[in-house]
Amino acid sequence: MARKMGAKKPELSELGRVRDRVTFLYLEHAKLNRQDSAIRVTDQRGTVFVPTAIISVLMLGPGVDVTHRAMELIGDSGLGVVWVGEWGVREYAHGRALNRSSALLVAQAKLVSNQRSRLAVARKMYQLRFPDQDVSDLTMQELRGKEGARVRRVYLAQSQQTHVAWTRREYNPDDFEASSPINKALTAAHQALYGLSYSVIVALGASPGLGFVHTGHDLSFVYDFADLYKAQVSIPIAFAVTAKYGEDSDIAAKTRLAMRDAFVDGKLLSRMVTDLKALLGVEADATGADLISLWDDRLGLQKFGVQYHEMEEDETE
Repeated sequence: MARKMGAKKPELSELGRVRDRVTFLYLEHAKLNRQDSAIRVTDQRGTVFVPTAIISVLMLGPGVDVTHRAMELIGDSGLGVVWVGEWGVREYAHGRALNRSSALLVAQAKLVSNQRSRLAVARKMYQLRFPDQDVSDLTMQELRGKEGARVRRVYLAQSQQTHVAWTRREYNPDDFEASSPINKALTAAHQALYGLSYSVIVALGASPGLGFVHTGHDLSFVYDFADLYKAQVSIPIAFAVTAKYGEDSDIAAKTRLAMRDAFVDGKLLSRMVTDLKALLGVEADATGADLISLWDDRLGLQKFGVQYHEMEEDETE
C-alpha cells in the first residue's frame, strides 16, 4: 500500500520571525488535523485552515482533538502549544521538563561556556567509549580521529558477523529511498536513538542545544549524547534487521520496532540518566528538588517567597 507523503518540513528561512507572528490563537470544541503546511480546524460551523508559521502560541481549550500529524507540523513550525481551560483562564499542560530543578541546565551552561571545562566534558564522553584507555591528554582532533577509527571497526565487525555487505555510511536526508537497505536501517535506528536521547535530556531539564562536541544546532547535545550508545545499540540492531529482512520495502519500520524492543526493559534509559548527570557533574539528589531560590551576587542563594525589606543606608556614608 502506497504511503501518502505530506508537505516537506519547512526551512528556517521560511518560518516567520517571532516578533512578526500573531501572539496566540485560542481554539475549543474542534478537531485539528494537518493539510500541507496548515492546521485544518473543523467544528460545527465548518472548516478553516490556519498557517502555523504566523502564530506564536496555540491555546487548546476543552473539547479539542488533535492528530499526530498536526502536532508534527506544529513542532516543525516552532509553534508553542498550551492546553488550557475554557477561554484560556487556566493552564493545564505544556511542554515542560519532568524535572523541576534547573541544576543540570545551569551546570551544562557553565561547563559549555568555558573552553577548558568544555574540553573536559568532551573527553569524558570519549572516555566512555574507550574505557580501557586514557584519553585525558588527547586533543579534540586526536579524539575525533580515534572515534572515527573505532566506528569503522564497529561497522566492519557487524558486517562480518551478520554477512551484510558494507562499504560506507551514506544517505541523502532528502531522499531516504535512494539509500541501500543497511543505510536505511541505520538511519531509522539512529533516529530512534536520537528520540530517546532527546526525551532524557529534556525530561531532566538540560538543554538539547548546548553541545560539547557538536555545536551550532538546536539538537547539538542530542547528537553528542546519542553517539555514546550507537556502537552498542543502534548499529548492531540495524545490521541484524537488515540481515533478516534484506530488501524489504518497510525495513525502516521493522528497524524502529526492533529499537523499541531494545528500549522496553528500561536498562538503556536508566543508564542514560546516570551518564547524563555524571557528564555534567551533578549529584543525583541535586536534580529532584522542587524549589526556587533568589540569586544574590554577594549573599548567595536567598529564600524565595519571603517579603524582603529595603536596607537602611549606612549612616557613615
